[in-house]
Amino acid sequence: MAQVKRKAVTEERPNKKSKSGEAPQDIKAEKAAKPKRTDENGERKPKAPVKSILQREERAFPRGGASVLTPIEHKQIKAQAEHDVLFEQQTGQKAPGREDDDGALFGDETGAVPVVKKHKSKKHAKDALAKVPGSGIRIQGLSYKTLVIGSQVLGYVTAVTGKDVALAMANNLTGYVPITSISQVLNQRIENLLAEDDTKEDEEEDIDLKALFHVGQWLRATVVSTGSDPSEGKSKRHIELSIDPQNVNGGLDADNLVVNSMIQASVRSVEDHGLVMDLGLSSSDVKGFISKKELGVGYELEKMQEGQVLMCLVTGKGSNGKVFKLSPDALRYSALVTEKPPVVSEAPTVEAFLPGTAVQILVTESAAGGIAGKVMGMVETTADLVHSGAGVKDLDVSKKYKLGSKVKGRIIWTLPNDDGSRRVGVSLLDTMLALPPPIVKLPENASPKQKLHAAEVSQSMALSTIINDATVTQVLPERGLFLSLPSSSGTTLSAFAHISQVSDKRIDVLSSSSGSHKLGSTHKARIISYNPVDNIYYVALKESVLAQTFLRLEDLPVGEVVSGTVARLILGGKSGITGILVKLSEGVTGLVPDVHLSDVQLQHPERKFREGFPIKARVLSVDLEKRHVRLTLKKSLVNDDADATIWKDYAGLEAGMESKGTIVNLLPAGAAVQFFGNVRAWLPVAEMGEGFIQDPKQQFRLGQTINARIVSVNAETQEMKVSCKQHDTFDDAQQNAWDDLACGSFVDGTVTVKGGESVELDLDNGLRGVLKLGHLADGETLKSHSALKRIRVSQKLTELLVLNKLERSHQILLSNKPSLLKAAKDRTLLRSFSDVKEGAVVAGFVRNITSEGVYVEFANGLVGLVPKSLVGSDMVGKPAFGLVENQTVRATVLSVDTVRQRFVLTMRESSDQASAAPKSKAAVADTLAMGQVTTATIASVKSTQLNVRLPDGAPGRLDVSEIFDSWEDVINTKAPLQMFKPNEELKVKVLGVHDAKNHRFLPISHRQSKVPTYELSAKPSRVQHGSEDLLSLDDIKVGSSQVVFVNNHGDNCVWVSLSPNVRGRIALMDLSEDVGKLQKLEKNFPVGSALRVKVKSVDIATGRLDFTATSGKDHTAALTLADLSTGMVIPGRVTKITERAVTVQLSDSLAGPVPLTELSDDFEQANTGLYNRNDIVRVCVLGVDIPNKKVFLSLRPSKVLSSSLPVRDPQVNTVSQLIAGQLVRGFIKHVSDRGVIVSLSSRVDAFVRISDLSDRYVKDWKSLVEVDQLVTGRVLTLESGSGGTNVQISLKASQVDGNYKAPLIIHDLAAGMVVTGKVRKVEDFGAFIDIDNTLPKLSGLCHRSEVASKRVEDVRKLYSEGDIVKAKVLSVDVEKRKISLGLKAQYFAESADAEEEEGDEDEMEGVQVEEESEDGGDAVGGVELEDGREVVSDDGEEVDAMEIVDEDEPTLATTGLKTSGFDWTGDAFEDDKNVGVSDSEPETSAPKKKKRSKPEIKVDMTGDLDKYGPRSSSDFERQLLGQPNNSSLWIQYMAFQLQLGEVQAARDLAERALRTIHIRETEEKANLWIAWMNLEVEYGDEEKVEEVFTRACEVSDGLEMHGKLASIYIASGKYGRAEDIFEKMIGNKAFRASPDVWLNYATFLLNTMKDPPRARALLSRALQSIPANEHRLLTAKFAALEFHSSEGDSERGRTIFEGLITEWPKWSSGWDMWTDLEISRLKSLGEEVDKMEARERVRALFGRMVAGKMKPRRAKFVFKRWLEFEEGGGGGEKREVERVKGLARGYVEGVKKGGEGEE
Repeated sequence: MAQVKRKAVTEERPNKKSKSGEAPQDIKAEKAAKPKRTDENGERKPKAPVKSILQREERAFPRGGASVLTPIEHKQIKAQAEHDVLFEQQTGQKAPGREDDDGALFGDETGAVPVVKKHKSKKHAKDALAKVPGSGIRIQGLSYKTLVIGSQVLGYVTAVTGKDVALAMANNLTGYVPITSISQVLNQRIENLLAEDDTKEDEEEDIDLKALFHVGQWLRATVVSTGSDPSEGKSKRHIELSIDPQNVNGGLDADNLVVNSMIQASVRSVEDHGLVMDLGLSSSDVKGFISKKELGVGYELEKMQEGQVLMCLVTGKGSNGKVFKLSPDALRYSALVTEKPPVVSEAPTVEAFLPGTAVQILVTESAAGGIAGKVMGMVETTADLVHSGAGVKDLDVSKKYKLGSKVKGRIIWTLPNDDGSRRVGVSLLDTMLALPPPIVKLPENASPKQKLHAAEVSQSMALSTIINDATVTQVLPERGLFLSLPSSSGTTLSAFAHISQVSDKRIDVLSSSSGSHKLGSTHKARIISYNPVDNIYYVALKESVLAQTFLRLEDLPVGEVVSGTVARLILGGKSGITGILVKLSEGVTGLVPDVHLSDVQLQHPERKFREGFPIKARVLSVDLEKRHVRLTLKKSLVNDDADATIWKDYAGLEAGMESKGTIVNLLPAGAAVQFFGNVRAWLPVAEMGEGFIQDPKQQFRLGQTINARIVSVNAETQEMKVSCKQHDTFDDAQQNAWDDLACGSFVDGTVTVKGGESVELDLDNGLRGVLKLGHLADGETLKSHSALKRIRVSQKLTELLVLNKLERSHQILLSNKPSLLKAAKDRTLLRSFSDVKEGAVVAGFVRNITSEGVYVEFANGLVGLVPKSLVGSDMVGKPAFGLVENQTVRATVLSVDTVRQRFVLTMRESSDQASAAPKSKAAVADTLAMGQVTTATIASVKSTQLNVRLPDGAPGRLDVSEIFDSWEDVINTKAPLQMFKPNEELKVKVLGVHDAKNHRFLPISHRQSKVPTYELSAKPSRVQHGSEDLLSLDDIKVGSSQVVFVNNHGDNCVWVSLSPNVRGRIALMDLSEDVGKLQKLEKNFPVGSALRVKVKSVDIATGRLDFTATSGKDHTAALTLADLSTGMVIPGRVTKITERAVTVQLSDSLAGPVPLTELSDDFEQANTGLYNRNDIVRVCVLGVDIPNKKVFLSLRPSKVLSSSLPVRDPQVNTVSQLIAGQLVRGFIKHVSDRGVIVSLSSRVDAFVRISDLSDRYVKDWKSLVEVDQLVTGRVLTLESGSGGTNVQISLKASQVDGNYKAPLIIHDLAAGMVVTGKVRKVEDFGAFIDIDNTLPKLSGLCHRSEVASKRVEDVRKLYSEGDIVKAKVLSVDVEKRKISLGLKAQYFAESADAEEEEGDEDEMEGVQVEEESEDGGDAVGGVELEDGREVVSDDGEEVDAMEIVDEDEPTLATTGLKTSGFDWTGDAFEDDKNVGVSDSEPETSAPKKKKRSKPEIKVDMTGDLDKYGPRSSSDFERQLLGQPNNSSLWIQYMAFQLQLGEVQAARDLAERALRTIHIRETEEKANLWIAWMNLEVEYGDEEKVEEVFTRACEVSDGLEMHGKLASIYIASGKYGRAEDIFEKMIGNKAFRASPDVWLNYATFLLNTMKDPPRARALLSRALQSIPANEHRLLTAKFAALEFHSSEGDSERGRTIFEGLITEWPKWSSGWDMWTDLEISRLKSLGEEVDKMEARERVRALFGRMVAGKMKPRRAKFVFKRWLEFEEGGGGGEKREVERVKGLARGYVEGVKKGGEGEE
C-alpha cells in the first residue's frame, strides 16, 4: 500500500490549474475517467522506463522532513485559499466545487488516478503537442490552455492606456497589466495620492502610464489570473499580468543572478548620475544601478519617475555582491553580435533562466514541428513551429539545427509543472534574439541590421488591410495556413490563418496538394492582428470578415458617413429614450445620444427608430481608451459633404473658418458647442446674435445645430471661441472714413477679387468697394465684358464714382461709366431729391424693369420712373424694352411730386410724345381684341409655324410652341407639324402681333404695319380658359422641364424656341448623350423638331437662356476636373486642330489636348488632319492633374470603342510599364542641343542622346530628325532621379532593326571573304575599292595582277571611279591596316554556280550562259574582251576563251553578272529543246534550253471553282475579294487551314475576318466569334478560350455568346465548363432576367447531367428573377421538360400543368401545350396497355376543354383537333369518332339557341 501511495505523488500527477472556475469540471472528469496511463493532455503515454524504488521514495519521503509539495504548489494552494476566503466573506456561502480538492491535490486513491477524458474533441486534437521522435519531449507552444497562474512570459508593449498596459505574448496571446500590478513603489504613490484626497486631475497628472511606458518596450510578466468576461462571451478571454519585479524575478537570490542575464527592475530613486533600481530579489539589501551613460537613447534621466519598470541586462556585479550594474538600452540586448554576445551558458541554478534571457542551447532533437534542446545539460527547452522558423520560412529544421549543435535562443516563456519543474519555451527567431527597440528609439548611428530588426517588429501593414494576393506557403492540415504577403517595400511578410479563419464553412482538415487552399494558391486575406513576438501577421480568409466594413474601432475615421442598423434603444429621459445603439459591423457598435437623433426634437423617437431599422450616420468621435463611438443622425451634419466643415482636430483650424456644430451645454454666459472628435468651442452670449440676448435658453436649445465661425483658436491649449455673427465690424478709422465719404465723390482702389459679375476692391481709405459688371462701361454688355477681361487682380483703378453706401454690408457701390463720371464732374448727376428739376436732362442707369415701366437709379439710391408709355418709340415691343439692368440711360424729368418725393422721366423726344396717344388709338381700332377666340384656316405648313387665315382675311401665324400643351401631345418629334394639312380649321386665340420684319413678337397695341400678322395660339389649355400672357424669361426657373422646338443650327449649338418671344440655345454637348447623333445634326435634329429639355441657366440681364437635353442628374453644374476620373469615356467637341494635337472641349470651362500618341493605336495612322473643327468625338480620360489643372485625353479606338483591332503601339501610362530592351515608338517632341526628346505618350517622354541617334557619325545630326517625326527606339535605361524616373532610348538601327548587320571592322575581315564595294580611285597599277558596310570606312587595293585572269596593263581602261564591284579578300594586315583584294572571275565561280542553281530552282529567273574554263574571261569584274574568241595567258600560250560543255549536261545560269553569252534578241530560244551547237560561233557554246524557260500553257479552272468550290488558299482569297462580309466563306477557309494542321493560320484568319467584315454586319461577326470559340475549345487551352470569349462579349451580344459557348462545351463533352458558364449566366443580373437562360440550364441538367433535383430547383430561383408576365409560360416549359426528358417524371409535369390550368382555366395555349405533350408521349409508348391509358388521358383533356366555356373560333379548333386525334392516334375507334361529332353538333346547336355568337 505504501508503494501505491508513494506512486500517487510522483510526476504522473495530472496537471491542474489554480482557477476556481474550472475545478469542478476537472474533478468530475477525474471521477468519470477510467484508469489509463495518460499525459497531462489526456493522451496515452508511451511506455516509459521504470524508475527505481529509491528514486520514488526520494520524492515520497524527502530528507530533512521537507514537504512533499513543490514551491509552486504551495503558491497555488495559498492563492486558492485566499480566493475562497474572500468569496465566503463577500457572499456568505462556501466556495463552490471544492469539496474534494484536497483529495485530488494530495494524492488520495481517488485522486491518484490521472485524468482521462472520455473523448478528445477536434479542438483538442488541433492543439495537441507535437512529439519529437526518439525523445520524451513534446514540442509545446504557448496557448491560453497551457497558461497557469505563475507562468512567466516575455512581452512586448503594444498599447498604453490610462488604466493598464497591453503586452503581446508568444503565439498571438495578449495580456493586460493593471496600474496596480506594476511595482510596489507605484502602488505606494497611488495610496499617498488617495490619502491626500487629491483631485482626479492631479492623479492623472502625477501618474500617467504613457509617461512610464512606451510602445515597443520589452517586459517580463507573470500570469496573475486567466478568465473570460461573461458579458462579452467565451471568446473574450482575459489574461491579467503583473510586471512587479518581486513577482517576475521568481524570488531569485543575489548569488543566482549572473552577468548577461535579463532582470526586471523598478526605479527606486532618481539620482544625478543615474538610477537606483529595486530588483525584487529575496534579499532586500541588494540593489541595481543604471548609469546615466547606460540609459541609451530610449530614456531620458530627467523624465524617469519612481516606480517606473524596466527590463535590464545585467552587465556587471559589484565587489561586495550587493550592487548589480544594469543597462536598459535595447541595443545591448542583441545576441546576434559576434563579439561577446549577452548569452548565458552557465548559471548556479536553473532558476536563473527566466524569460528574456538569451541562452546557449544544445540541440537534442529536431523535427518538422520544432526543435528540442537542453541548457547546461539540465533544462529542457523547446521551440515550436513558429519560433523555430520552420513555419514561416518552410525550412528543413533538421538540416539547419543538426543534432548535437549549439544554437542561440532566447527564453520567451516558462510554465510550472506539478512536480516543481518548469517547461521552458525558447525562440530562435532573429528578431527575438535581437530584441530591437522601436524605430523612434533608435540612435542615429544604429547599424543597418539594427534598423532592419526594428523595422521587422514594427507593424508595417495596417490592421484591417485587405491583401488581394496572399500566397499559401505551408499547410498545417489541422491548424491552418502560413501565407506570404506582398508589401509596398517589395519584401514579403509572413502571415498565418487559423483553420477557423480560412472559410465560413467548417473545415476539419486542410490539404497541401489539392483543394482551394493548396500550396501556391493565392487568396484574398484581411489582416486581423499582428504579433511582434511571433513577428507574424494573423489573417482571415473568411468572406464574412472580408465583407465587413469595419473590423475594429480604429478603422472608424472621425467624420466618416457610415451605415448601420438599430441594435437597441436605450430607455430613459423625458422622451423615453436617451440614445440608440447602432450596429455598424460585427463587433463594432456606436452610440447616438438623444440630442443627435434629429435636427428637431422628436416627441416619440421610438416610432421612428426600431430595432433592425437601417440608418445612415456620421461618426462624431471615437474614444479608443474607453472603446466608445459616438454618432449623429442629424441630416444637417450627415448630408454635409464639405470636408472643410468637418473639424476633428484643433490643428489646422484658423480664425474665420466656418462650420456646423451642436450645442451640448447652455449657460447664462454662453454655450458649449461640440464639433467632431474632441473639438469643442465656447460661444459667448455676446456672439450669439446681432441683437441683445438676455437668456440663451430662450434663443437656443440643447442639441441645436448652428453655423459657427472661429473667432480665436489655440491648438496647444485646445481652446477655441466661436461666433454666430457675421464678420463685418469696423474699427474707428474705417468708421470715420465711412462717415466722411459722400455719394457722387471719386475714390481710388485696388482690385482684390475678380468675379464673373463684379469686381471687389480695397479702397485707399480702408473701405471695401464693389464694381458691378454693368458699371464698367457704357453701351452694350459686350463692352462691359471686354472691360472686365482687361482688369486683373492687384490692378489700381482710379477715379471711381461712389454711387451708394450699403450700411448693412459696409460696402461701397462704385461706377466707372463715362457718362456718369461726366455728369458727376458737371454737377448734373442727381444726388438727392432736391437736385431733381423738371425739364432737366439727366444720366442714370436701369435699376429695374417691370410691366409698368423702367426704374432709373441715380446716386445715393435716388430712383425715378419711366412709364411704359414714355419709353422710346423704338424700344416699345422689345423684350424688357431692349434694356438690361445697370444699362446707361438718358432721360428728361417730366414731372416732380414733392409731396411723395417722386418724379417721372421720359425717354421720348417731344414730337413722339405729342403723337403717341392718337396714333396708338387709331391702330387698335382696326385690330382684333386681345384674347379673342376665333377660327383659323391653315394656309400652309412650315417646319416651325403654321400660316393661317383669319375669318376677316387677316393673316396670322401659329408658332410651333403655341400648338402643343405637353410632350405627350407631340406625335412625331422630328416633324411635329406634319400632322396638320392645308385648309384644316383650328380654334385659335389672339395673343398679339407678329413683327415679320424683325422676327419678333409685339403686344397687340403695337401694330406697326398696315396689314398686321397676328400671333395666335392653338394650345387647348390656352384656347379654353388660359391667359394671353406669353412666357418670359422671368417665369423660367433653372432646372424646370420644358418642351422646345429647333429653330436653326449654329456652329456650336442649336437654337430652339420655347415660346414666340423666348428663344434659347442648346450646346452641342448638351444636345444628346448619343455621340453618333451629333455627327449629323440636320438629320437627327431637323428644324422644327421637338425636344424635351431642362433649363440649365437663365441670365435675364443678357437675355441668355441655356437648355440641356441630356439625362444627367445635375443639369446646372458644368463638368469640372473633380468630376472626371480615369477611364471615363465622354463626348467632346473639337475646337482646335494643329499639327501636333487636337484640342477637345468637354464643357464650357474644360478642355484638353489629345497629342499624336493618343490619336490612334497605330502611330502610323495618327493624323490630326482627319478631324475637323466642331466634330463631336468620344474621348477617354487617361488622368487628371487637379493641382496643375490638366486633363489627359485619348482618342484611341481601343479606349473609346469596343475595338477588336490589334494595338500596334500600346499605351504607356507610366514609366513602370517600360522595361530595358523594349522596342517603342513615339513622336519627336523637341530637338535641343543635348539631344532629342521623344513623346511615348501624353505623360511619358524619353530622351535620346546625340550618340544614340545613328550608328554612323553625322556632323549635322539635327538634319536626321524633325519635330513630330515618328521614330522607333529601344529602351536603354530607366533611371530614378529627383524629378521621377528618366527614360533613355536609342534610335540606332543596330538597336531597333532585327535584320541589321553590324558594320565590319578590319578585325572582321579575313582572307577568302567576298565583299562588295565601290571603286574610289583607279590608277594604272590597280584600283582602290571602298568596302561596303564598314565602320570606319575601309579601303583595299586590287593590284592589276588581280583584276583579271589575263594580263592587264592599264586598269583605267576596265574600271572607272564609282563602279560597283564584287571582290575577294586576299590578305589582311591588321597592324599596317592594309587590305588586298581580288577581282578575278575565277574567285566567284563557285558562288555564281550556287546562285545560278538556286535561281533555276526557285525563281525561274536568270540568263543561260556557257560554263567558263579556269582561264576564262573576267565577267564578274566587268571586263569586256575585245577578242572574245582567244585570250593570251601570262606565259604567252593561246587558249580558248570558253570551253564547250557537253550537250547532255545542262548549262548553269547566273544572275546577270556576265553578258557575253546571252542572246538578248531571244533568237537562241528555239522550239526544239535539243538544238545543236553552231560551229560558226567560236565564242560561245550553243545555249541549252532551261526546263522552265518555255512559257507553259495556263488552264482556266474558274469553272472548277464554281463546280467544286474553293480548294486552295488562292481560291478562297479570290472568292473573298467579292464576298468580304460572307462569314460562311471565312469559316470554310478556317476549316481548310485546320485540315492542313495550320491552327495558328486559322486563328489569324479569324482575326482578319473580324477586321474585314463591315461593322454593321453584326450577325456575320457573331458567326465568326462562335467559330473562333469552337476552334479554341477544340485546339486551344482554357486561357485562350477565355480571351476569345471575353473579346466576343465586348463587341457582341453577351447573352448570346454565353449561350453559344455553353453549347460548344456540351458538344465537346466538357460538361463542367458548360456548367460554369450557366452559373455565370444566372449570376449576371441582366442575363438571369431571360427565361431562356433558366430553361436551357434546366435542360442541360436534366438531359446531359442526369440531375433532376437540381434542374427542378431552378424553377423557384427563376421565378424570382424573370418578369412576372413570363412566370406562367416558363413554368409550363419546365413541366414540358418532364415529358421530353428520359430523366423526367411525366406525373410531375401533369401536376404542374394541373396547377396552371386551375389558376388560369381560359389559358388556351396551356391546354394545347399539355395536350400536345400527352399526344407525343402516346406515340413513344410501346405497350398497348400503356397506350390505352394515354389515350384516355388525352380524351379527358379534350373533354375538359369542351366542357368549359369557349368562343366559336376556339371551339372549332378544339373539336377539329379531337377529331383528328380519334381518327389517327386515337386508334380509329368509330364509337369515339361519332362521340366527338355529336359533342360538336351539340355545341353548335347550343350556340345558335343561346345567341352567344357565330363563326
